[in-house]
Order: sequence, then C-alpha cells, then structure tokens
Amino acid sequence: MANPPLIIVAPSIEKRGVEFHDLSVSLSVKYENAILQAGGLPVTIPTTTDRQLLAQIIRYADGVMLTGGDDIHPELYDRHLPPAVRKTIEPTPDGGRRDLRELIVIDEAFRQHKPLLAICRGHQLLNVALGGRLVADIRCQVPGALNHQRMDKAGELVHEVPLTTGSLLAKIVRKRTLGVNSSHHQGVLEPAEPLVAVGRTHDGIVEAMELKPATARRMPFLLSVQFHPERLTERHAEHRAIFRRFIEACRRRSKT
Repeated sequence: MANPPLIIVAPSIEKRGVEFHDLSVSLSVKYENAILQAGGLPVTIPTTTDRQLLAQIIRYADGVMLTGGDDIHPELYDRHLPPAVRKTIEPTPDGGRRDLRELIVIDEAFRQHKPLLAICRGHQLLNVALGGRLVADIRCQVPGALNHQRMDKAGELVHEVPLTTGSLLAKIVRKRTLGVNSSHHQGVLEPAEPLVAVGRTHDGIVEAMELKPATARRMPFLLSVQFHPERLTERHAEHRAIFRRFIEACRRRSKT
C-alpha cells in the first residue's frame, strides 16, 4: 500500500492548556478526521516562526492546510479601523506569531508549488498574504449582511452559496449552489490578485476563492473557503469531496 500523502496543518494557539497554563497548540479533531478519511496523514505545524525551518517542513510535506481560529491582526490589512470596529477583534494570544508563521507558510507553499487548502481564518489570511484586505467585522461594516456567526449550528447547513459555473469548487461538489455552515465575523469582499471569487452570499461576502484561470498553473491545487467543510463531511458528500480532491492533488504532488 502506498504511503499516504503528508499534510501539514496549521493549529490554533490557546492562552492556556489543560495540564499546564502555558500557551498551547489546539486543533479540532474534525480537521484530522476529514484528512484521514480522505486518505491523507495530518501533522501539525510547530510553533516556530523560523523561515528556514518552516521551509524545510513544507519540503517534507505533500500539501498544506490552513484552519480557523482567532482573528487576524488588523495591522496586517487595515491600520485605520474605527475604534468601535477594532474592539470586536480578538487576535491570537501569542502576539501575532501565528499570523507571521502562517504568512511564511503561505509564501513557501507558493514558492514550492504545494497544494493548498485554506479554511475560514486561513481563507482570510490567504487574501491578506496576497495583498488583499478584510472586513474586520461584518455586522458593523456590511449593512444588511447575513448572520455569519452561527456557532449554534456549526455542523449544519445554514445558508446557500451560488457557485461560478466551471470553477474548481463547482466541479468538485457537482452543484451550482452549495449549502454551507457559517461561524465567522470577519470576511473577504474583494479577492486579492491573482485570486477570483467563485462563491458569494447575497451580501457580498466571498465564500470561496481560487486562482484565476490565467494563473491556475502556478499551483497544483488551491482552494480557499470561508465555511468549515470538515464539520460537514459526515453527512454531506459534497463536503467530503473537497477533502478527497485536495488529497488526490497532494498524492500526485508526492509522486513528482
């Protein structure tokens, strides 16, 4: 049996752990289960911000997955937020080291041409990494927006997203409209170059991004989603398909 492709996964950082009261690494088992069920082997990225070490880790990996978690520090995308909006932001408890680490990881994934799946916070950070901006708080900054903070139904479909015909995501899920969950208060309104939105809710929030067709060959696989497919895989085949396609791309990459 062939070795499963190695997927490095970005964990969250918690203020204090259970056994000791130090900063701690945290990762929902839903992410690991989704990768394992699709045939991959997940390994968390260590908490270093040393570029050489992170570059070496990515060289060992067959794919990269960015996950959800705390807010991205606004200094990275908008230094002039109104005080009322800034108060809604809860950055990582490690002084921005997670932001820095994952920005390096994104840069190295592009440089080394590794398949990349970005989820929720990862979706937002990908946009920031490529020079884009975020809506720091949807409720404050997007009049008439949907309620995107449905933590009470984290594992359920709460709204639908129309998909761009012919897009990678539409081909993966084989649907024109995808039901998704929603548990975020920040978001993307305008994709950075060279990304393109392939799914938006009616309030304008970008729910899925890919590389533009003219630049798609820069990466063996790139998909960025605002929702959490890992929480929907048990009951929804279309969300399992996202991880299967990602792992397939990682497996092909491991053979090159």
